[in-house]
Amino acid sequence: MTSAEIRQQFLDFFASKKHQIVPSAPIVVKNDPTLLFTNAGMNQFKDYFLGNSIPSSTRIADTQKCLRVSGKHNDLEEVGVDTYHHTMFEMLGNWSFGDYFKAEAIAWSWELLTEVYKLPKDRLYVSVFEGDPSEGLPPSTIALEEWKKLVAEDHIVYGNKKDNFWEMGDTGPCGPCSEIHVDCRSDEERAIIPGHQLVNKDHPQVIEIWNNVFIQYNRLKDGSLVELPARHVDTGMGFERLVRVIQGKQSNYDTDVFTGTFTAIEQITGKKYDQSDSKEAIAFRVIADHIRAIGFTIADGQLPANTGAGYVIRRILRRAVRYYYSYLDYKQPLLFQLMPVLAKQFELVFPELHQQLDFVKKVVKEEEDAFLKTLEKGLKRMDDIMKQSSDQIDGKAAFELFDTFGFPIDLTRLIAAENNRTIDEVGFDLEMQQQKNRSRAAATLDTEDWVVLSDEKGEGFIGYTQLSATSKITKYRKISAKGKTQYQLALNTTPFYAESGGQIGDSGSLDFGTEQIEVTDTKKENDLWVHFVNQLPKQPNQAFTSMVDANKRLLTCYNHTATHLLHAALRQVLGTHVAQKGSLVNQQSLRFDFSHFARLTDDEIREVEAIVNQKIRDNIPVVITEMPKDEAMKLGAMALFGEKYGQTVRVVVADPNYSVELCGGTHVMHTGMIGIMTITAESAVAAGVRRIEALTGPAAFNYLTQQANELKAVAGLLKSQDAMKAVEKLLQDKQDTEKKLESLETKQLQSIKEALLQTIKSFEIAGKQGQFIGAVVDVNSADHLKKLCFDLKAGLGQDYLVLLCANIAGKAAVCLMLSDSMVSEKGFEAPKMIKEYATPLIKGGGGGQKTLATAGGQDASNLDALIQQISGLL
Repeated sequence: MTSAEIRQQFLDFFASKKHQIVPSAPIVVKNDPTLLFTNAGMNQFKDYFLGNSIPSSTRIADTQKCLRVSGKHNDLEEVGVDTYHHTMFEMLGNWSFGDYFKAEAIAWSWELLTEVYKLPKDRLYVSVFEGDPSEGLPPSTIALEEWKKLVAEDHIVYGNKKDNFWEMGDTGPCGPCSEIHVDCRSDEERAIIPGHQLVNKDHPQVIEIWNNVFIQYNRLKDGSLVELPARHVDTGMGFERLVRVIQGKQSNYDTDVFTGTFTAIEQITGKKYDQSDSKEAIAFRVIADHIRAIGFTIADGQLPANTGAGYVIRRILRRAVRYYYSYLDYKQPLLFQLMPVLAKQFELVFPELHQQLDFVKKVVKEEEDAFLKTLEKGLKRMDDIMKQSSDQIDGKAAFELFDTFGFPIDLTRLIAAENNRTIDEVGFDLEMQQQKNRSRAAATLDTEDWVVLSDEKGEGFIGYTQLSATSKITKYRKISAKGKTQYQLALNTTPFYAESGGQIGDSGSLDFGTEQIEVTDTKKENDLWVHFVNQLPKQPNQAFTSMVDANKRLLTCYNHTATHLLHAALRQVLGTHVAQKGSLVNQQSLRFDFSHFARLTDDEIREVEAIVNQKIRDNIPVVITEMPKDEAMKLGAMALFGEKYGQTVRVVVADPNYSVELCGGTHVMHTGMIGIMTITAESAVAAGVRRIEALTGPAAFNYLTQQANELKAVAGLLKSQDAMKAVEKLLQDKQDTEKKLESLETKQLQSIKEALLQTIKSFEIAGKQGQFIGAVVDVNSADHLKKLCFDLKAGLGQDYLVLLCANIAGKAAVCLMLSDSMVSEKGFEAPKMIKEYATPLIKGGGGGQKTLATAGGQDASNLDALIQQISGLL
């Protein structure tokens, strides 16, 4: 059975149990401050467990892209070394939101594994929670009784809180779980040690494949547990492990999930994968795993970067590069060549990579190129560092590798471990902290538990049509960051738009009659609208009027609708490969990132600007409707990769033949309201991603007025009605003057050279005559000193030393040149002489090659003394 068939059978099975099959959420998490990436199948359903949202169905199943490389679920160090850890993996799951519970979940999981997949029952073991008196948690007696109906008691294992009580993090939904493990050992091994003795003992052949979590509690910040309003089921089955078991393999990497990638690597590198524990085989596994994490995160909108989620992707990519560079002896970009193989394999289940293949390949190749340029130097530096250390690499040295050569600390740690060394982690952390003193301002957000005031239902978000409403606070909590205390409020009815889709959140006020509370920002936490205020109202239970800052909202609407017009214009001018890769829309301006592989020409920018402004002048009605997603896509609506859409979507149309987009933001009613748009900047953001910055409305008018006034002022300064012609003449005059100056300088240097050749002094060294020129000369730059030295070579013999100095605008400049024979035969080195004699006298620094070195310093008063010192040395 192929992996694709195994996946489909899972989905078909739960569809037969009346589950709605939903697509995977993006692997990159948005609107959840506790996560960078989706690390479990339940992440996208978190709000359903907390009661913040209502699911479209109480029974759901899917296959979810997940990534685990940091935080609680950090598996990166093991990836490629063992047979079952991965960075990106698929999680097959089925969920019940207040519907079925333990009995059905247990029965169906057993039915699927043993009757559909035909796994041998005698190789399966199950675990149940034994309880925890310290937490007041009882044993899972219901789960135990259900399992006793299906399996022998010697195949039931009792687990403690560590193994059989699942928690998403330090806070949040949680509950007891019941795992299913499979014993993949040979019959001979099973006869010696029963499988139940190896469950949860990290045995590579006795592995967990399915976890049934029964979510019934919420963990609060103080560590206490409270019962959730409804009980839920959250199950997760590792797809790669399941395929391994069904296909009868000893490693996840031996299944058809990975073998296609191995074949491609073999064809490209000329190496062969042998399933061993050799460095070469580990490299195959690391690349085959990491390429998935890299490809799907970029396709979902996360570009490699130096911070946050982007840095996690860069770390993974660089780890893969180091493996193929060092162990497959492949010294050019490899990963981007594997992307078509991966895209084809997952085209029907995760199509976003196939749809953006050219873009993803471009980004990955540029990342590989950049790291390969520094990798060789970094590895040489690592060798030098290890020669100087016996068993531990100094923290400063590890930080140097990170800061100068781009080595993530886990890469340095890996290389050190391969050479039986450790890293001074404390020292590294100290160096990192010192470099990032500015990050103190970004202190960790301290969030207290919600204080619930009311469960009174309201209308939710009404801000598309209203800018004020009568509201009540349903709950609030205190937060602290950067030494500042604020409060977050949840309202039963709110007109405030929460930051999303690149549009900033609304601000405004809450009017309690005798008291006004300022709302400084509005954000989403999953599907919960969170309003930020600096103080709590004196009577938080009282109803009040919530009012959005109408002018800020209007200006923001100008920029958001203009962003849609801009997107369509870019596709019209540059091609349909253009796709949004990010945006920022606020009351001041708009910023739009898009896929394109070249800088826009001035003509292209003018054409895009002209199209957008024509659409503004046409005063097109902006029609916003809600409809099923499939219907919207048939209309040609553009959906953004990496965004999560429900079955019903909001479609924003500004001329159905021009701009149709899925969008949850706020917009003007007619394009004419925008007034005007002007592009102020175009730049590169990352490989294959360009950025346009623009202004609209009053801001654009003020900008253009300022530009016109500045041009008028320039014309006045040039005493000309035609500023362009006057500037062109000025530039031509400058160019002519520079040519004349260059000619005069050349003649001056020639004159100085001829004079210097008349000052040659002789010295004797090792029985041979040498020539010495030492002088303070009148030149305008340090480059002129170097040119003089090179020009003098033609008039000198075999052994010589030239020392030229200059006082340039009060600063000392020194150039010292040696003949090759002075270096090779006499042992002189220009940089050493500069460091020993020049830099102390001129109070500066310098360096260079063995035959030519330069220095600069603050003190030009000792140049004659320096010449006398070198002359005396000779």
